Amino acid sequence: MYKTVSGIVMPIAVLAAIGLGVWGYQVNAEKNAILIKAENQYQRSFHDLSHNVGQLQEELGGMVAVNPTKQAYYRREMINVWRMTNQAKTSITQLPLTMLPFDKTQELLHRLSKFAYQTSIRDLEAKPLTADEKKTLTSLYECTKEIGKELSTVQTRILSNNLRWMDVEAALASQKENQDNVIIDGFKTLNKKAEGYSDLDFGASVMEASTRQDLNKLPGKELSAEEIRKKAQHFLGLSDPNALKITENGSGTEFNTYTATYPLNNKEDLTLDFSKKGGHLIQFMRPRSIGEKVLDAKGAVEAAKDFLQEHGFADMALINYDEYQRTAALTFAHEQKGVLVYPESIMVNVALDDGEVTDMRAADFHLAYKERTFPAPKLTEKEARKELNPKFQVLSTRKALIEGELGETVHCYEFYGKINGQLYKIFVNSGTGYEEKIENLHDGSGAQANLT
Repeated sequence: MYKTVSGIVMPIAVLAAIGLGVWGYQVNAEKNAILIKAENQYQRSFHDLSHNVGQLQEELGGMVAVNPTKQAYYRREMINVWRMTNQAKTSITQLPLTMLPFDKTQELLHRLSKFAYQTSIRDLEAKPLTADEKKTLTSLYECTKEIGKELSTVQTRILSNNLRWMDVEAALASQKENQDNVIIDGFKTLNKKAEGYSDLDFGASVMEASTRQDLNKLPGKELSAEEIRKKAQHFLGLSDPNALKITENGSGTEFNTYTATYPLNNKEDLTLDFSKKGGHLIQFMRPRSIGEKVLDAKGAVEAAKDFLQEHGFADMALINYDEYQRTAALTFAHEQKGVLVYPESIMVNVALDDGEVTDMRAADFHLAYKERTFPAPKLTEKEARKELNPKFQVLSTRKALIEGELGETVHCYEFYGKINGQLYKIFVNSGTGYEEKIENLHDGSGAQANLT
């Protein structure tokens, strides 16, 4: 009898063990593939950042070295500086630096971008560069030279020590004091160098525009760690507030926040970031693996809208939809009085296996939000539509408020449609008829018109 039973059970057990081994290998291989892809992306972004800063140094150095008789030279070079600065800003956003104090470097690049753009569109023959502006260019050249040198040092250390960017992400997420990491130390040094140039005179309009990303300007009083604990408890619906760990970040800076951490069963931590001023929710993250896709796009949109509504974000309209790795990435903008206010936006990630929200970022919404009045448009929708290419097939239209190149708000008609087989959003100024912005949409983001 025993031999008979064992003869049946043993092969099944062996097959089960083999199956588990194969499954474990596949899961591990998939995880490693994702990590390798992320590491390669980080390395490429850092290389791009180093290249962008090097180009900036060359362009600024050229403007400092010469004394052109034609102001058109400055216009051409300023356009190049504006383009390269925006590329550098994009590269930074693709590096795992969210929890690293890097605000001074980002602020400097933001101001440089605005300064270069405003100068490039100015009538330089009527209003040539002033002596103070040329002095600012010289200081910017010295600054980019220092930053470029530090980036080269970091890059050399990364290659010689075979360092990984994924270790940076893990070190920052651990929130340990006195982190010993060459990359982290290098970027902290970069930020200190950029801080040394924070007093540069870019002009009043640039300085005003660059101070908007300041969490200390949010409404409300400064909250204590215990008050944040209660907010996080309410958001998560917890019975025991002591299960939350509260950590303060960036004390004394423009990005002073609290992070509420809650341990999950999958050995990951759920985190909520609140501004210290006013206790506004800046980011929510619930990291986890995602199973096979079950939800379609409409289901993901519905789940995201329900989540936003539940947590106090009403009147949000979808403006962008994308999918990656079984996750839906959605961006919503706030609608006021029939106008879609693009600066008041929130990004939401939804797991497509069960509709759970795994990430929400609301900093832009809180920083831009205010009660607004909207003047009557000078142009009717029909008049604005005449500014479009006659071959452009309009699928939908709505009123929108967007941010212009100089950070100003611009009232527009948003025309969503297609031409030459491609989907586009075209924003036409409702006062002048000027095409303020054109977005070429891929299939995912283009789907938003049928999902809102």
